[in-house]
Amino acid sequence: MGVVADASSSVVEIKVYGHWSQQLGEQIIAGLELCLAGPSEAIIVDLRDFSDLHGLSLRYWLAAQRKAQGGALPVILALCMPPATMLGYRLRHHDGNSLPLFATMGEARAAVVGRLRRGHRWQTRLAPVPLSVRAARGLVERACDTWQLHDLRQGAALVMSELAANAVEHAGTEFVLTVLRRGRDLHLAVRDGDTRFPRLVERTRAGQRLPITEGGRGLMLVHAVAARWGAIPAHGGKVVWATVSA
Repeated sequence: MGVVADASSSVVEIKVYGHWSQQLGEQIIAGLELCLAGPSEAIIVDLRDFSDLHGLSLRYWLAAQRKAQGGALPVILALCMPPATMLGYRLRHHDGNSLPLFATMGEARAAVVGRLRRGHRWQTRLAPVPLSVRAARGLVERACDTWQLHDLRQGAALVMSELAANAVEHAGTEFVLTVLRRGRDLHLAVRDGDTRFPRLVERTRAGQRLPITEGGRGLMLVHAVAARWGAIPAHGGKVVWATVSA
């Protein structure tokens, strides 16, 4: 399996390779659960290089659809596969199945983007300069005020400041900042042009922090304040995200 996110990590693409097996099915479900834990609004699964001659993976995709639809705000799940497959036939003829199927990734992307909700997502592009950290914090504060998420304002602004500071200091590229409201949760994401993933500061036995070049001290704060956080590969870079909850 391979995972890649768009600039905001709102749309995540999962590429599945190889022949169907129960072990692969468990890996698929685990990967989907990780994506659903983050700020994803839509997940496209590319099955063009996936072989399932008898459509035995049907129940795994139906289970994945239930997981995607089961949250406070449902996540769009779409599959891309050749039209003349047994799995596609079984999905199209299964009672109650609402999984959208597409023949090409271009069709899937266009359909998914057209269904994304707009009023609960703020996004901007910032330069890799220190003033951008203040701008990132200000965007989060304004978003919280607009959405009346006053109890999340301080923590979310602090987390976004650290994510933006890491992008400025360590990536050194333009970055796209996204604030996404999902119910009472706030998802924060920073997409930069550096493919290196961030790491937490490690500690010695005496409790002293070890030196690190990946902004680990800021991530310790993110780890302490956010309900969960992570990083996803993106085309030509990565997305680092965090969720702040009441």
